[in-house]
Amino acid sequence: MSTTPLSDLLTLNIATRQSPLALWQAEHIRDRLLKLYPELTINLLKIVTKGDKILDTPLAKIGGKGLFVKELEQALYDGQADIAVHSLKDVPMQLPEGLTLGVYCKREAPTDAFVSNTYDSIDELPEGAIVGTASLRRQCQIKAYRPDLQIKTLRGNVGTRLGKLDAGDYDAIILATSGLQRIELDERIRGELAIDTCLPAVGQGALAIECRQDDTNVLELLAPLNDDKARIRLIAERALNRHLEGGCQVPIAAYAVLQTDEATEATTVYDNNDNGSHLWLRGRVGQADGSKLLKAEKCIVLTGSQAEKEAQANQLGIDVAKKLLADGAGAILSAIYHPES
Repeated sequence: MSTTPLSDLLTLNIATRQSPLALWQAEHIRDRLLKLYPELTINLLKIVTKGDKILDTPLAKIGGKGLFVKELEQALYDGQADIAVHSLKDVPMQLPEGLTLGVYCKREAPTDAFVSNTYDSIDELPEGAIVGTASLRRQCQIKAYRPDLQIKTLRGNVGTRLGKLDAGDYDAIILATSGLQRIELDERIRGELAIDTCLPAVGQGALAIECRQDDTNVLELLAPLNDDKARIRLIAERALNRHLEGGCQVPIAAYAVLQTDEATEATTVYDNNDNGSHLWLRGRVGQADGSKLLKAEKCIVLTGSQAEKEAQANQLGIDVAKKLLADGAGAILSAIYHPES
């Protein structure tokens, strides 16, 4: 994999999935780059991934790791694309050799959105109501909060999922708040699930840009898009997931915030302002039926350079993962990874 001198980089090819949300994300990055480098020609390479093709099976049953990124990564290897734009929550914890996440963008809303045509909140749902989601993370936390609800698998892009809700197949569905906001469907959001009720997925609300590790000039080109404070938070979350050997389709939740004071369990609002030097990480692992929901957290004070803070964030993720493992997370996850053993 060779690098191209920045002065000779006249064209940049972006690999992206073809869903409306994925295209919005790729176009958003394209537009930001064009503001910085108006002389560039930027093309979108639209790719259909395995996760986009298999719509009748829960993601966890077809192997959740890399379902929405492998084909995009192959385009990087083949030289068809220079960068790939991802929802960070879809990116596996272990990247293929030679590839790197060159950019962690500023994080948008990390929450899960409650979407319904009849009810204003999860608390208003009647007993036995049907809730749609494709996420085991959402399922285990919703079932822990409301054991009486029925969880029904919901796959497809945002439009497809909303169509199934409108057809009456579900009383409510749960989607990422940021995704609905990005494609200007805010009006469908009846409310956001409280962080304490449904801790977000690792990296939810953040975009990441993947590229070849040795393509130093592309990395230089992308550098202005990086958000250092978001990067610290997201490194902590991904370190937790990596230590648990998790992917994006397992019942693992993690959410880190930067704040000025020591975090307490009484905190219920999410802080997306990236203020302060205290890094607080919460993690959860649950059984899909909600019968067990393990919780762990830790807060540290960050010191030193950006690189040193990132190393501290990584260790924080490992520490919180170890707490979860000590409480029995390994057995829960093993039953999901190896259901027949």
